[in-house]
Order: sequence, then structure tokens, then C-alpha cells
Amino acid sequence: MQDLHLPGRLGIVAGLLWVLCGAPASAQIPDLNTGRVPTLAPLVREVTPAVVNISVQGRVREDNPLYQDPLFREFFNVPKQLEKEVNATGSGVIVDVQRGYVLTANHVVANATAVQIRTKDGRKFAGRVVGRDAPTDIALLQIREPAGLKAIAFGDSDALQVGDFVIAVGNPFGLGQTVTSGLVSALGRTGLGKHGYEDFIQTDAAINPGNSGGALINLRGELVGINTAIISPGGGNVGIGFAVPINMARKVMDQLATTGRVERGRIGIALEDLEEPGTTQGARIKEVSPGSPAERAGLRRGDIILKANDLPIRSATQMRNLIGLTPVGRQVRLTIERDRVTESATVEVVPMNDQKPRARGPG
Repeated sequence: MQDLHLPGRLGIVAGLLWVLCGAPASAQIPDLNTGRVPTLAPLVREVTPAVVNISVQGRVREDNPLYQDPLFREFFNVPKQLEKEVNATGSGVIVDVQRGYVLTANHVVANATAVQIRTKDGRKFAGRVVGRDAPTDIALLQIREPAGLKAIAFGDSDALQVGDFVIAVGNPFGLGQTVTSGLVSALGRTGLGKHGYEDFIQTDAAINPGNSGGALINLRGELVGINTAIISPGGGNVGIGFAVPINMARKVMDQLATTGRVERGRIGIALEDLEEPGTTQGARIKEVSPGSPAERAGLRRGDIILKANDLPIRSATQMRNLIGLTPVGRQVRLTIERDRVTESATVEVVPMNDQKPRARGPG
């Protein structure tokens, strides 16, 4: 039987990957002359202090239909709404050491009355919920009296490609901090039916219950996603996990930090994906609301939106997400195609109930 010498061959493969992908400053490049094996340990040591465990105490309403029956409540002297105490655990990521900000998943703290945040070195901090956004499943917490914290630098989730290496850090099943690795399996996943604004990163890095709110990190040690969901018939990891892109999470975070909530607006269009073979960019306008910012900007039914704020648009869902995460009052620059001619328009995002918006364009 042939001797494969796995460590040496693994070193050659890893060396090639580092050359092709660009070696992160904190990663250890294998040295084939000394026999050192490839490892992500330096990178892991650098980023894991910023990933925290979150323990939540809260109250949820009992949903037993009998409690809604007035005769049942009167006979058994039951109040109209019953609540029960719940305890939950999840993960979070320190993103701002000065203000003590921690990003996590909304569903981790949705019913919280008390939040405790524990760092990797065992310190415990009281936390408060700054704001939550259920449609994106993102929440922002703040550590009271932060001291000696470490944050993870933000990456650019728009720069991710299928096949990029990533690591996931969190607290699965309450075991304590755990690191897993894998690839970006797909981008722009939608239609999962979990949240209102979907643009998930799919990864095969193991994500399990308790990982929610934890970090998805690239090999530069940058935060590229907040882990949020899995597809699992049996409740455990089967290699299909999802993370909210950090670019989306940051937009939510900025609004939560300012006002404690996300105020979504409209420009007054309905969109559909392009179905022409070979088409990879654009979303078609199928309806323009009368009196809307879109109408005032000169947009028409049948126009194809190619870019928004210079970002290429690949689907109707992506465009909907972009509008939904643009603060009310901001303007969006659109590049559209009409009758094979490219034009531009600038349209203002207005509150949902605003029927007389201001807008400029096309031109």
C-alpha cells in the first residue's frame, strides 16, 4: 500500500490556498521545510475573545386556546393572558468596545426581561436591549460598564464568494465557546419563510442551537455574518446553516443605535425577477404606485433596475431589502434600462403612509 504522507500533502494544498486567497496577517502559513502544519489557531485566538455567551430570562404568553375561552377563564378563575418564565441561551459578537455594543439574533432576546453577557475569559456583564428588528432577526445589546473588551472588525459581506473559507464561533447546546469551519456554500438565499428581509449567507460550517447570534468570520479575521438559522429535520447540524450578511446587520445596527428601532419606508414600486435565459442582473418594475416617489422620479412599468447606489441589483428581493434598510428621508440613485437605453433617476425613501413625496429624476 502506498504511503500517502498526509501532513506534507495537506501542507502543500494549504500553501496553495494561502497564495491564491491571500494570507491573513493572523494566520500561520505552513512552512514545508520545517514540517509545520497549517493551522487557524492564531486567527482563532485573535477573534474568539469578541464572541460572547448570552443568557436570557424572560416571559412568554401561553398560547393554549382554552385560555381565550371566557367561560373557561371564569370557571377556573384564569386571567385573560397567562405568562410563563423562560430561560434561553445564545451567542453574540462585540462590535464596539467604547459603547459596549453587542450584535446578536433577535430571536435570542425577543422575550428578554434580563440579559447576562459572559465573555470568553469568564467575566459576566449585565446587558440591556438597545433595540430589536424581527424582520432581519438582528438585535443590538449594550454591556453596562464595559471594560477590557475586544471587538471584531467588520468585513464586507458583499465581497464574499461561493467557496470562500469561513469559521463560525458560538455557544452550541450550551457547551461553551465552540469553533467550526467550512465554506460559503451559497449567497443571497431567500424564501426560507423565517424572516421578512432575507439575503442569507449559506455555509456548511457547523451551526447548531445556541450558535444563534454568533460570528461568521472570514480568514482575515473579519466579521462577515451573524449566524441565525439552520435547516435540520432532527434539530442538529446537517451542513446547511445561514447567517445574516454583516452589511445588512450594520444598517440595522445603525438605526437601532440611533432610535432603538428600524423605520422602513417605500418608493412605491412592485418588482419581479427577470426570467430571460442568461440574465444575471436586474429587477423589473411591474407596478408603479400613483403619486409615489417612483412615479415622480419618472419610473415606469417595465423598467429594469440595474443598480441602486452603484450596487448591482441581481434580484427583486435584493432591491426590496435595500429599500427596506435605507433610512426614511434618504435618496437612492437608480440606474435603469428602458427600451435598451440606460437612464438614471434619484428617488427619495418616504414613510409608508406618505402619499406626497419629493423626488428628483430622471437624469
